[in-house]
Amino acid sequence: MKALIVLAATLALSLPAHALGWPSWLGFESRADEPLPPRPVVSEIVEDRGHDARWVPGVVASRTQVTMAFQTLGRMVSRPVDLGDRVEQGDVLANLASEDLAATTRAAEAALAAAEVQRDTARLALERAQALVARNVASTAQLEQAQRAAAAAEAGAEQARSALVQARDAEGYARMTAPFSGVVSAVYEVPGSVLGAGTPVLQLSAEDQREAVIDLPEAALAGLPVDAVFSIWQRTDPDRQVRAVLNRVDPIADAATRTRRLYLTLPADAPFRLGALIRARLGTASEPVLTFSSAAIFQRDGRPHVWRVQRRENGAHVEAVPVSIAGDFQGRILLAQGLEPGDEVVIRGVNSLTDGQPVGERVQP
Repeated sequence: MKALIVLAATLALSLPAHALGWPSWLGFESRADEPLPPRPVVSEIVEDRGHDARWVPGVVASRTQVTMAFQTLGRMVSRPVDLGDRVEQGDVLANLASEDLAATTRAAEAALAAAEVQRDTARLALERAQALVARNVASTAQLEQAQRAAAAAEAGAEQARSALVQARDAEGYARMTAPFSGVVSAVYEVPGSVLGAGTPVLQLSAEDQREAVIDLPEAALAGLPVDAVFSIWQRTDPDRQVRAVLNRVDPIADAATRTRRLYLTLPADAPFRLGALIRARLGTASEPVLTFSSAAIFQRDGRPHVWRVQRRENGAHVEAVPVSIAGDFQGRILLAQGLEPGDEVVIRGVNSLTDGQPVGERVQP
């Protein structure tokens, strides 16, 4: 037995070294020494993307808008203007039926005439009472009674006169005229409607100062500059962009959408009519606003960072760069400082990278 063991060992030592390994087709060879290729990265270029960037819809409105209504009750018999019509100051916009108002005016005139007759009669009675008292024919009580009647008649005449003025004003209110030149931007009532005092009939908008109106959520307003610049264009003409400056923001959010309304001042030569649908985005060609995806942000030492890709001829690697954020605009980070236009930042797998880690080619998101 011991001789067999010695024989087997002798044969094993005499075989070639490669004969002791596993067959190559089993794939058990060690590959630990082979370097892995750098992982590709999903990234984007920090830049102002023009009209392809995130935009919000809006509408062109007038800064001066007036809701027109009659100051008296009546039936509207005519409305010579319609939606979109241009009117000049003093033009007639609508009329009420004037028959009832004219009758009211005539009744007020008759009441004033009767009150003036009573006033004159009371004055004559007072003069007679004063003459009788002077001759000791009438008593002081009779004189006082005549004085009270004269004062009451005088007050009655004044009241009737005021009623006539109101009736004439009401008759004049039957005609609605334009307080300024502008465009009829909304119509609420049609001829034949019976209207109460103050019921809206139409809306008149001035054309001298136009502005773009957009709605943004609260998160998009955080860090937005008070004089933020926007680009405005229409879907049918994206190459014709107009610069607009933020003028004011509604202090109260909309109860239904929880958004705030922004008003952007348009230049006087803007090619947009009132009511036109527009698109708006932050920044202009001459005043770009740098943005990138919010997915690129990760926190380090309590500060937001991004992975910037440094590409050289012999390869590429990532480095952590602290950034200052101006705001979040529809899922896009508004950059205050930390990056330059053209920088490449990683937007996927940011928590699995390390400083100086080699990376491969760029993958479009």
